[in-house]
Amino acid sequence: ITLTTALTDGHIKISVRDTGIGIRGEDIPQLFRKFGQLEDGKSFSQGGTGLGLVISRRIVEEHGGRIWTESEFEKGSTFSFTLPVIPAHH
Repeated sequence: ITLTTALTDGHIKISVRDTGIGIRGEDIPQLFRKFGQLEDGKSFSQGGTGLGLVISRRIVEEHGGRIWTESEFEKGSTFSFTLPVIPAHH
């Protein structure tokens, strides 16, 4: 797992990258649907409700950001989100 952060154009970007099994491109849209779970023999045994990324997206978007996934099957995935930086008031 690799965690990276960057500050650009008034937003902070946080990314989490893994070198796991990856996700097929056609399956990525399902990740952000309620109760959506991917069924492949390698990862389905993890269980879960299929709500984690839906809740994450809602929180990020409610704070003015966005969330997305980039993945290459059998090579790994990167989950990223941005949030606007709010200047501190003195």
